Amino acid sequence: MDSLHSVFLISFFILTPAIIIYCCYRFPLINKIGPVLLCYIAGITIGNIGVFPDNAKQIQDIGSNISIVLGIPLLLFTINVKTWFKLAGKALLSFTLGSVAVVIIVFIGYISFKHSIPDAWKIAGMLIGVYTGGTPNLAAIKEALQVDSTTFVIVHTYDTVFSMLYIIFLVSIAQRIFLKFLPAFSVVNDEEKNAKTDEDIKLYGDIFTRKIFPQLIIALLLSTVVVAISFGISLVFPQQYQTMIVILALTTVAILFSLSPYVHNLKRTFQFGMYLIYIFCTIVGSMVNVDNLIHINVYLLLYVFIAIFGSLLLHGIF
Repeated sequence: MDSLHSVFLISFFILTPAIIIYCCYRFPLINKIGPVLLCYIAGITIGNIGVFPDNAKQIQDIGSNISIVLGIPLLLFTINVKTWFKLAGKALLSFTLGSVAVVIIVFIGYISFKHSIPDAWKIAGMLIGVYTGGTPNLAAIKEALQVDSTTFVIVHTYDTVFSMLYIIFLVSIAQRIFLKFLPAFSVVNDEEKNAKTDEDIKLYGDIFTRKIFPQLIIALLLSTVVVAISFGISLVFPQQYQTMIVILALTTVAILFSLSPYVHNLKRTFQFGMYLIYIFCTIVGSMVNVDNLIHINVYLLLYVFIAIFGSLLLHGIF
């Protein structure tokens, strides 16, 4: 019976993101919620209804580790490092100032809440990661710093809620307010819109076609090679630093692989990588105790609020 439960659990983790992506594709209202939050909800639900086998923890640990280490290289294969140096000066300056603003505000928040939030330094690392690189960064830092799964989901949930409020503001009255003292935005070059790193749910539609699927198999094999190299590098370092070194090595080696035109031009590797991140989110959600989740952590809530809106305000001043 345990083996059947294990097969069910593994199948659930792998297939749930596919069902969620399909629902997001078919129903725009569901898509507004977003696959990441839906994967968390699905994981939390399955993890708290008492159907897990005895070896669930082992499956969760192995599954979360595999999904994140294979997902990171796939996301990075599409990066075009050469374009980093061709960015318009203002765009590069804006990103730099934005990153500095995030670091400053998160550090101030850490100083303010370090005695009120357990492992506040880990929270600070995750907040800097998510506001400079998004969910993949957040997931990678979670693994590197060995952040508790419940804390991870709570932080990301608070972030999602505040981000949604900010987006509602942007799409409603923000344009009318900002246009009073800022110039209207104009697209300089349509080619700047790179579909390779687009999270548009519609781009998953052709993944299983004859043209795309074989390229994803090749990309998965290359990602496995990157993982093997990264683990090899980590063995040089003391055991307590090996997880962090693996994540750093994954990033570095994957970017080096992306310099190859063949690797860089493989289709839908970013979407494949995001799918593995969705699997990771589902697994992490299943590790959460809902009793801990429903109690609002006021200090953590304030920290995330300050990190988002404080960095936006400081960046606006810059």
